[in-house]
Amino acid sequence: MRIGIDLGGTKIEGVVLDTDGKELARKRVDTQQSAGYWAILHTIAQLTRQLEAETGQQCPVGIGTPGAISAVSGKMKNSNTVCLNGQPLLEDLQGLLNRPLRIANDANCFALSEALDGAGKGYGVVFGVIMGTGVGGGIVFNGQLHQGRQHIGGEWGHNILERNGPDCYCGQKGCIETFISGPALAADYHRHGGNRTLQANDIVTLAAQGDALAEAAMQRFFDRFGRALATVINILDPDAIVLGGGLSNIGRLYSEGRKNVARYVFNDQFITPILKNIHGDSSGVRGAAQLWRGDEI
Repeated sequence: MRIGIDLGGTKIEGVVLDTDGKELARKRVDTQQSAGYWAILHTIAQLTRQLEAETGQQCPVGIGTPGAISAVSGKMKNSNTVCLNGQPLLEDLQGLLNRPLRIANDANCFALSEALDGAGKGYGVVFGVIMGTGVGGGIVFNGQLHQGRQHIGGEWGHNILERNGPDCYCGQKGCIETFISGPALAADYHRHGGNRTLQANDIVTLAAQGDALAEAAMQRFFDRFGRALATVINILDPDAIVLGGGLSNIGRLYSEGRKNVARYVFNDQFITPILKNIHGDSSGVRGAAQLWRGDEI
């Protein structure tokens, strides 16, 4: 058995999987960021012990986090749960739980889960895409997660798509995340005169109803999606692409979005499947547990 913990900005979710990937137990608690770093760590430890009480044994634990561990300092970086940044999260949690742990970026956990027993099962090279509040990704080669030397493998959301584009929190301008995340779709619609109270889901609905302003925003969105994803495909040439995050529910991504990818891919045909995730919101926590796949403490 293996425990996976998905550390999010608003909730911490834990799951126990057996060796076949069957879910045995699940619990969810609030993150309580305002209580600070150590409060979050103690919440993770308590959640782990509660899950182990249900299973009756100590389990290996994998954790999916926002951000990643710096390959230089061993401390957290790039997390939107900002109290984690600069902290030795892995070291401190291993001390609390008195065992070795494995930690990976939450988008990497998504990609691993979908590659092993989700939409990407059976494909050799899988690129997992997160498009929600932000844009991230992960790469899985033949069932093995590729985090990269600097732990930034798959971070396509911070490639620059348009040099004079909007400011990004990372310090750059015009990152992919500033164009094809949920908030970015809404911001683009607002910049072109749209109602500033509307969010991404509202814009998708309006476009489906024939609203010209919303449809124009969607066409810009699909074109940018095509350019951004084609760059990854031209480098990685994966066997399958799996979409996750809230925007993966936009059905037109798999038709019009795909056509725009094909326009920019460096090939006479675009044959790579673009697939919707199977596990949904559970992909991250399942992938965290699968960081220990095949291993035991």
